[in-house]
Amino acid sequence: MNKIELKKLTEALIETVNYAGQESIRLYDEGLKIDIKEDDSPVSNGDLRVNDLLTKKISELTPNIKIVSEETVNLKIKNSSNIFWLIDPIDGTKEYIAGKDEYTINAALVIDKVPLVGLVGVPRKKRLFFSYGPGESFLIEEGKIKKISCKKQRPKGDIVALSSVIKPSDLILNKLKEFNVTSIVKMASSYKFCVIATGEYDIYAARERANEWDYAAGHAVAQNAGAIIKTLDGKPFLYGKEDYKNPSLLIKRSQNLND
Repeated sequence: MNKIELKKLTEALIETVNYAGQESIRLYDEGLKIDIKEDDSPVSNGDLRVNDLLTKKISELTPNIKIVSEETVNLKIKNSSNIFWLIDPIDGTKEYIAGKDEYTINAALVIDKVPLVGLVGVPRKKRLFFSYGPGESFLIEEGKIKKISCKKQRPKGDIVALSSVIKPSDLILNKLKEFNVTSIVKMASSYKFCVIATGEYDIYAARERANEWDYAAGHAVAQNAGAIIKTLDGKPFLYGKEDYKNPSLLIKRSQNLND
């Protein structure tokens, strides 16, 4: 697919991601129905409704491209596709169930191990991020579309890291010290990728955790906005692994976090 095709495909999904976000709020307000999956993680009827909406629309747009979703994937079947969709209907299900505002709705198109298309809806914050190639990342907020480019939003010398947990491990803390981080903020879900893409935050480091569908859409938004995304040991962060498992992760807003 060329850039024009990827742009049209991405824009054709925006309305669905927005509607899925509205549905997630409606179902929460009505009272969620919650089950526990085999891995002991929760899943709600909100997750499943969003999954149905995304899967149906993506199937209409690209009927010949495989869709891998957290809620329907068969982990016993190894992934061998060069081009495929990764969907995480609701990343941050625990936050969603608890009525918090950092959960996200995610869809990404991976081509040759790189997520080129990414859409991340953040319903409670009324933000939607999307991207379809290098230099083409955007934020829709308050009815306006704005291109984002990782431009630093904080004063020089104020370098803020994001963390999935309140107390990061010593490994992560030592890595952050290398970049003169001045403070750490806990944040859930793929929203972390997106607020690095806007330049609101500077860096995120994580040990091996989660699966490819948790990261891919946010990865596309951040990397296409100019962020540097690699493993903790500096290797390329690639997708399309047979078991979908993520390696370690380091996202930097720029090479020099004071720029």
